[in-house]
Amino acid sequence: MTLIKRSAAAPETTWKLEDILESDGAWEDLFAKAAEDIKRYQAYKGRLSDSADTLYQCLKTDEAVSLEIEKLFVYARMRSDQDTGDQKYQEMSGRARSLSYSAGELSSFLVPEILAIPAERLEAFMASGNGLAHYQRMIDQILEKKPHTLSGPMEELLAQSYEATQGAAQIFNMFNNADVRFPAILDDKGREVRITHGNYIALLQSSDRRVRREAFQGLYGVYRQFENTLAATYSAHVKQAIYYAKVKNYPSSRAHSLAENEVPEAVYDQLIATVRAHLPLLHRYVKIRKETLGLKEIHMYDLYAPLVEGISRTYPFDEAKAIVKEGLAPLGEEYLSILQEGFTDRWIDVYENEGKRSGAYSWGVYGTHPYVLLNYNGTLDHVFTLAHEMGHAIHSYYADRTQPYIYAGYKIFVAEVASTCNEALLIRHLLEQTQDKELERYLIDHFLESFRGTLFRQTMFAEFESTAHKKAEAGETLTSKELCAIYRQLNLDYFGPEMVVDEEIDYEWARIPHFYTPFYVYQYATGFSAAIAISSRILAGEPGALEGYRRFLESGCTMPPIQLLKLAGVDMSTPQPVEDAMKVFGELLDRFCS
Repeated sequence: MTLIKRSAAAPETTWKLEDILESDGAWEDLFAKAAEDIKRYQAYKGRLSDSADTLYQCLKTDEAVSLEIEKLFVYARMRSDQDTGDQKYQEMSGRARSLSYSAGELSSFLVPEILAIPAERLEAFMASGNGLAHYQRMIDQILEKKPHTLSGPMEELLAQSYEATQGAAQIFNMFNNADVRFPAILDDKGREVRITHGNYIALLQSSDRRVRREAFQGLYGVYRQFENTLAATYSAHVKQAIYYAKVKNYPSSRAHSLAENEVPEAVYDQLIATVRAHLPLLHRYVKIRKETLGLKEIHMYDLYAPLVEGISRTYPFDEAKAIVKEGLAPLGEEYLSILQEGFTDRWIDVYENEGKRSGAYSWGVYGTHPYVLLNYNGTLDHVFTLAHEMGHAIHSYYADRTQPYIYAGYKIFVAEVASTCNEALLIRHLLEQTQDKELERYLIDHFLESFRGTLFRQTMFAEFESTAHKKAEAGETLTSKELCAIYRQLNLDYFGPEMVVDEEIDYEWARIPHFYTPFYVYQYATGFSAAIAISSRILAGEPGALEGYRRFLESGCTMPPIQLLKLAGVDMSTPQPVEDAMKVFGELLDRFCS
């Protein structure tokens, strides 16, 4: 299959980025304005303790500048993601990023100066009635980080270093999206098809084992060719995270990352421990998969093969939208109207094209509706991806509508809850609707795969990250050999004695973009567990469940993530949500085998 050029994409299947900025010329105008606006910080430097009004005006300036730069960066980056080979938008994205770093340098005095204001004086400022109360939570968060804040000059120097240390992530992004080329193989109909990020999972879902094996070997063979370069790139990124943690007086890079999201490290360790305690369930799943597929040996490339033959069908995008809308009906009419607005008003960039960023995401700018990037291929998995990403989008819609800019951006820890809740509601709707036993087994297989791919897989990723960072912090070198050894042992542990752990899977660490956002992936697993709990409460009609969930969606970052989830009736400070999710997984295994 030959991918179309971006210019050939039908407009109605693409997102309307003009809703952010009407043209590239408007972007240039805003860039010029923002470049001037960041100079306004100088008027406040050294003066934040002068008066409540001076502090208030500085924080207002910081808020306005932040929104301008966010708009510049998001627009340019999303344009670039349409076609990562387009140098124009790469350059614009780079300019926006540089402006952000410049703003960070110029505003680096802000936190140290707030911390230097005597407590009594700051308390009087906050009670002055001049508008500073708007920033109360933000200032409380700053005060909590006092042990991790440096002097003004040191914070400025640190801010100046950020741009220079982003190279590893940028190199990986360019390699993985713009430069890497995978071989062509013959599909199950004998047609030549080149492996891409967009079609790789679809190839692994082929009922033809040869196609699965050749796709698996073809993709990882390319990463293996670049194993030393990719290991050096990832190692550099880990060192960057460790450096900033040390400078900020955190005991580890993980402690630093989790503190940024107000999540206790105990939650991370508790997740891994709880999942590991339930690995026999995953081992049972692997055995069921092996027996159902009739295999003498089950290999890593067999994990995505459909367990139910004859039902692997495709869903045109219009049908996918209708299915998602029906599945999310328990969330109420208001939610469905927002969903329809997203479908109608070109929030979504639907299909893969040459150079388009792989995968899927939701993103946007405060003050403008959210957006969704897909690489839709018509599989059931991609129908669920649509529900997932629209969950992100509508979470942002609610938070942006309800909260001011500084409190609308919810933390990563809760970011996967709304998206996965949508998936859980959709699968349960589909299971409830079908009377066909084989279709039921097909849907259960999909739900089981969601558990494997999210709760188990992302926890394994989290364990890999934690191990890799700890080894680097202990002075060990993260060579390709060392990273492959860590990753191989995890696969052996997680998938159990029935699985043949092919050597190609040792290189999977080299292709995971989220490893360049340290300690992000564990939140897919915690979010999945929370979502299973929330969707169960809504479907059971528990009093206040839907209202509590809406309050959660509307609350942005107005309180720490653990507290936010309690609004929706879930306590992630305990292992209970993960244990409850594992119970559902076990029940699904029983139902599949019955």
